[in-house]
Amino acid sequence: MRSRSSVFYEISLGVSRASLPCPRLWCTMLANSGFQYDLRRGKRPGVLRPFSSLPASGGNLKMAKEQIPSIHICTPEEIEGQRTACRLASELLDYITPYVEPGITTLELDNLIHRYTVDVQKCRPADLGYPNAAGVPFPAASCISVNNVVCHGIPSDKKLKKGDIVNIDVTSIWNDFYGDTSRMFLVGKPTIAGERLARVTYECMWRGIEAVKPGNTFRDIAVACDKVVSDAGYSTVREYGGHGIGKGVFHGEPWVSHYPLSPKDFPPAGIVFEPGMMFTIEPMVNAGRRHILDLGDGWTVVTKDHSLSAQWEHTLVVTETGYEVLTHSDGCPKPPEWATQKW
Repeated sequence: MRSRSSVFYEISLGVSRASLPCPRLWCTMLANSGFQYDLRRGKRPGVLRPFSSLPASGGNLKMAKEQIPSIHICTPEEIEGQRTACRLASELLDYITPYVEPGITTLELDNLIHRYTVDVQKCRPADLGYPNAAGVPFPAASCISVNNVVCHGIPSDKKLKKGDIVNIDVTSIWNDFYGDTSRMFLVGKPTIAGERLARVTYECMWRGIEAVKPGNTFRDIAVACDKVVSDAGYSTVREYGGHGIGKGVFHGEPWVSHYPLSPKDFPPAGIVFEPGMMFTIEPMVNAGRRHILDLGDGWTVVTKDHSLSAQWEHTLVVTETGYEVLTHSDGCPKPPEWATQKW
């Protein structure tokens, strides 16, 4: 986590959490400008706190929101290190694949993931102990989200059953490089609804990846992703997105939306791709409405209408001609036939 300045500023917005049109999205947008919004429930006015030092705007909220985040350009050496970390993360999902069967618990899956990460791959699981905005550490080595869980599912003693759809999200740390990826798994004989949602979400991710090319912007990722989702009659989760990643960085700039936002309202959407930029594309797609709920454990996010949700994730780097997906391995699902990259 980025260290915070000992200097502490508070700016009262004078608004309640409920009055914000999309609280978590506002939190993310403000975070990209150096602020953190207090999303605690109740009628207490919101508070902005800088993640580190006060922005160059001198604390003016309007100016802070207009700032364009600085995106790190990876060196060739950093990209090579990331290739290794990302391959190991993908191979971790290869390893766990045959165990995702009816009758196993998500906690048993997580124990297998943890042991393989540490004992075989000689890596560290980035998720384990990672704190949320309130400082609550994540208690497992992986996020395992089942059926209507959108993301950050905490492994438990609940057994998987036939027809479940499961997302397993892992991040492996190798020599201070972070490899972040997730896949969908269909447990036993899949339902028609579960299989279709997983398939459409996979296409959604890859359409977003294909939008990474010279002259395009981050908004082009969102436009490509959301078109696939809306054409299928599904909904894009707007509160969560992809993120910058690299050496010593788990979640960095930029925040990557999978829902189209205007550069006027969200300046990072208008940033043009440059070779060396590295980030994840990880759309979360709901079969029903887009709205979500946070459970009381501080981590688990579910669909508000109890509909199924799916997610896929790849880490990629921008190249001179387009992109390179880093999180692939022998057992990784193949790209669509129309994708530029093959393996």
